[in-house]
Amino acid sequence: MRQARAILLALALFAPGARAEEGLAASAMAASESLRAATDRLDAAQGASDRVAALTATIRAYEDGLAALRGALRRTALREEEIRAEFEAERVRLGRLLGAMTAIANEAPGPLLTLHPEGPEGTVRAGMILSDVTPALQAEAEALRADLEEIAMLRDLQENAAATVLAGLASAQAARTALSQAMQDRTDLPRRYLEDPEEIRKLVESADTLEGFAVGLATMETDIGAPMDDFEGARGSLPMPVHGTILRRAGEADAAGITRPGIVITTLPQALVTAPWPATIRYRGPLLDYENVMIVEPAEGYLLVLAGLGTVYGETGDVVAAGTPLGLMGGADAAAAEFAAEFLAGTKEGGGNAGAETLYIELREGKEPVDPLEWFAPPGSE
Repeated sequence: MRQARAILLALALFAPGARAEEGLAASAMAASESLRAATDRLDAAQGASDRVAALTATIRAYEDGLAALRGALRRTALREEEIRAEFEAERVRLGRLLGAMTAIANEAPGPLLTLHPEGPEGTVRAGMILSDVTPALQAEAEALRADLEEIAMLRDLQENAAATVLAGLASAQAARTALSQAMQDRTDLPRRYLEDPEEIRKLVESADTLEGFAVGLATMETDIGAPMDDFEGARGSLPMPVHGTILRRAGEADAAGITRPGIVITTLPQALVTAPWPATIRYRGPLLDYENVMIVEPAEGYLLVLAGLGTVYGETGDVVAAGTPLGLMGGADAAAAEFAAEFLAGTKEGGGNAGAETLYIELREGKEPVDPLEWFAPPGSE
C-alpha cells in the first residue's frame, strides 16, 4: 500500500499551472502575416495612381504589423516565464509525481501479486486504487507535456519572427524613401492662404518658447481660413498622428521636473507622422531645440502642434486631408539584422523595442492649450 499512498500524495501535492490564453499563437501568426502583406504591398504601391496614399498605407501596414508582432512576442515571452515559474514552484511536487509515474511504469503485475504483504485481498485493494489513480496521473502527464510543447512553440514563434521583421524592415525603408520622393513631386495640393515668409521668419527669430511661437502664429491673419469640417464633433475619436506609446500625459513632469501642456509619445525611429484631421499647414520647419515642428490648423481657432520630427513634408499654406503624411520621426533605422536582433531580445524584457524617438503633441484652442487626449483616442500600450 505504500506505493499507492505515495501516488495519492503526489497527486494531492501537484496542481497543473494555468493554460496559455487562447489565440496566442494565432495572434503572433496574424501579426507576421500582416507584416508579409505590407511587404507585398510595396510593389503595388509603386505603380499606383496615387503613390502618396498607397505608400502611406504600406508604411502604416508595416508599423501596425510590427506593433502587433511586438505585442504577440511580449505575450509569448511572458507566458514562457509563467510556465517556467510554475515548474520552479512545483519542483518538489513534480519530482514526486514523476517518481510515482516511473514506479508504476517499472512495476509489473506479477511482483505485485506475489509480494504484496496483505496477500490477494490487499492486492485487489491496491489494484482498485491504481485503477483510479493511473488515469489521473496520465492526465497530469499530458498537461506537463502540453506545457513543454507550448514552451517549444513559443520559442519557435520568437525565432521565426526574425525573418519576418527583416523582410518588413526592408519594405518599410524602401517605402519611406519612395514616399519622400513622392511628396517632393506633389504639386497639386490646394492652398488656403498666401505665406508671408518675412512675417514667419521674424516670428521664428523672436520666439523663445514653443508656446510663444504658437500664440504669435495664432494671431497671424489668414486669407481664407481653416477647413470647415466639424472638428469639435470629432472630440475623443481622432487617431494618433504616430504609432507609439504615451510616455507623459499633459501636465506630467519630466525627469527635470518640467511640465508641459501637451503629451509625449515614444516611437520607433523613422515612424510615419500623419494628419489626424483635414488641416492647413501653418508652419513647418526647425524651431528652437525641438528639431522640426509641424503646426497645422484643423479648424478655425485651433492649432495642432507636432514637435520632434526628423523630416517634414508639405509647405506652409497647403491644405492636407486626414491621413496625409506630415513627416517622419528622427533617428536612423539600424541595419535590418541588428534591428531584428534588438527587437527579439527586447521581448524578454517586456515587449520589444518600445521606441527611441519622442513626438510632442500639443493642441491649442485660441491662445490656450487644451488636453490633447480629450480629442485623441490614446494609442495602445504595446
